[in-house]
Amino acid sequence: MGTLEIMGQRIKALRRERKLRQKDMGDLLDMTLRNYQRIEHGELNLPALTLCALADYFEVSVDYLLGRREERVGP
Repeated sequence: MGTLEIMGQRIKALRRERKLRQKDMGDLLDMTLRNYQRIEHGELNLPALTLCALADYFEVSVDYLLGRREERVGP
């Protein structure tokens, strides 16, 4: 599984934990619903600033979102 697919799965899981809809996330990121859905399906590479914003919002590390670490927060 590639990095984009892992990232999409993790973002989807975090969104569901907070009981948010995909539309809510699209609004938060100022993008269309379809573009947000492409993130969760591993079809869209995110700009670094958007990735950082998601990590801050979900209180996890960028490395966790990218599948580089299993722990949600880094040292």
